[in-house]
Amino acid sequence: MAVSGQDVLGKPLHGWRLRLYTIIFEADTRAGRLFDQCLIGVILASVAVVVIDSMQGPGQSSRAVFTWMEWMFTLAFTAEYVARLVCVRHPGRYAFSFYGVIDLMALLPTYIALLVPEAQALIDVRVLRLLRVFRIFKLTAYVSEYQSLGRALRASRRKILVFLSAVMMIVLVMGTLMYVVEGPANGYTSIPTSVYWAITTMTTVGFGDITPKTDLGRLISSAMMLLGWGTLAVPTGIVTAEMTALRTTNAPTTRTCHECLTEGHLPEANYCLHCGAQLPQYFNDTGPARRQGD
Repeated sequence: MAVSGQDVLGKPLHGWRLRLYTIIFEADTRAGRLFDQCLIGVILASVAVVVIDSMQGPGQSSRAVFTWMEWMFTLAFTAEYVARLVCVRHPGRYAFSFYGVIDLMALLPTYIALLVPEAQALIDVRVLRLLRVFRIFKLTAYVSEYQSLGRALRASRRKILVFLSAVMMIVLVMGTLMYVVEGPANGYTSIPTSVYWAITTMTTVGFGDITPKTDLGRLISSAMMLLGWGTLAVPTGIVTAEMTALRTTNAPTTRTCHECLTEGHLPEANYCLHCGAQLPQYFNDTGPARRQGD
């Protein structure tokens, strides 16, 4: 008896849906790596077409060719997007996830351009799909460092927030002080403009569009430069300390949870570390990689 698509939604993956899920979402298998590499190649080629098409020279002389190539890429991305929705347990969760929205935004402009020619410029949003290039770095050789950096950033977010708050207070006070000392006559026309000067000075960028003219202003500017030189090392030290504290000998993989679609589970994990759902078996190049419930 035929099974409707609605009947399989939310149920454990098996058969061809599990194999398709493994190829698309699991990057630790040969098929998964090949899929990711091919996808990234198509994305880069698509972005190259968009960039070249925006140029006045080759874009105008080969408009028909670029239009044909754009539709080929759009159809390929449409097939990929549909395949992702078909093989996941909860299509809505993926559709409203960050990458799901990016995938949809990369498709809609081409179709909308058929009805609204002015929307052709929206095709440039496909550049956002370059974010998927980071997927290739989440292979086994790199995923440990990626996960370590992510955990360190999460663990240090409160310290970094306090640090940024202190920096904002300093640039506000020093910018206001420079507004009083230098004044509009020397380019410090308002407190926001002076705060902008304080930020560029403290971060050692120093565009030079606003410079102090008085001796007191130069003294304050020198103090800001020295303060900024030492301040830049603070967030680096915070994150490095957290990375050292959270270092683990177990390397996570790109295994994804079929319920919440989160990645980074350890090879020996039986349950999702985010939602607690059981992690079922997935298929590697030679067959089932693990048994459900082992």
